Amino acid sequence: MTLRTTDFDYHLPSDLIAQHPVAERGSSRLLVIDRTAGTLQDRSFSDFPALLAPGDLIVLNTTRVRHARLIGTRPSGAPAEVLLIHPAADGSWIAMGKPGSALRPGKRIALGDEVFVETVAVFDDGNRAVRFIGASADEAIRRFGKLPLPPYIDREPDAADETGYQTVYAEREGSVAAPTAGLHFTTDGLHGIEAHGVRIARIDLEVGPGTFKPVETEDLSLHAMHPERYDISAEVASQVAQTRSDAHRVWAVGTTVVRALESAAENGRVRPGPGETSLMITPGYRFQVVDRLLTNFHLPRSTLLMLVSAFAGHELMMHAYRHAVEQRYRFYSYGDAMAIL
Repeated sequence: MTLRTTDFDYHLPSDLIAQHPVAERGSSRLLVIDRTAGTLQDRSFSDFPALLAPGDLIVLNTTRVRHARLIGTRPSGAPAEVLLIHPAADGSWIAMGKPGSALRPGKRIALGDEVFVETVAVFDDGNRAVRFIGASADEAIRRFGKLPLPPYIDREPDAADETGYQTVYAEREGSVAAPTAGLHFTTDGLHGIEAHGVRIARIDLEVGPGTFKPVETEDLSLHAMHPERYDISAEVASQVAQTRSDAHRVWAVGTTVVRALESAAENGRVRPGPGETSLMITPGYRFQVVDRLLTNFHLPRSTLLMLVSAFAGHELMMHAYRHAVEQRYRFYSYGDAMAIL
């Protein structure tokens, strides 16, 4: 059966979209999906270590969310907004912004204290190249940058988001969104997992704004994925190879890890080094590396929902989402988790 974008739609009451992090990290609910048995279990995230076995490998994405949202004013005094995606080789930054009319080449947005963002170029995909005037990029981000909460969180970021929207193992700054499956882990919880013989590997993938972009074409193959940068060390590639050689399981914590590992996969092995992925995983995809997946609940008609449907099977995954709505799980970035076995 050929699946269309509408096959990945579902009804979600707005009050199930989590607007704040849980009061205590690691206290979320966990929906466990067994692909072989086709069953669902309602559990707690505290049960997650029981799903692991000594020798398993958990792969985390250690990216840190950049304070990439800049709000300024146009010469008219009207507001304008810039979202920084990543720096370019020439010292400019690739960015998105609104309104588009405020980000035409040569136009400036004032951030304050004689610091401006000026648009250098506009690209075919709608992104811009911008540069900073009156301050370095690092200084401007430090002084004026805000944490870019997802568009479905209808409020300004507060102090709780500064920790709640970063994983406890975040390292290099570079993303515009958190790898949200990792938000459930505590430092003590990870230490406990390692103490039971489970290995933990770390990669870096810069999550881009395309993670929130719905698929607007009915034909899945016509959707253009925004490229995202990743880096996989030789040590991690070796850990994956050893885990598979020993017939243990590779766990991906989040869809970002899946896309990085599968993009770097060649004949079941992972090529180390930096790379860029535009891989779109849909049902029918043959996974080479990832055996099990921990993830959150994703937007309707999104590439992330298509990815987990490829992993668990479309029918079972949509059944799981209907169950999650009925059982009032919390959805999206600050929501509950699912483990797909």
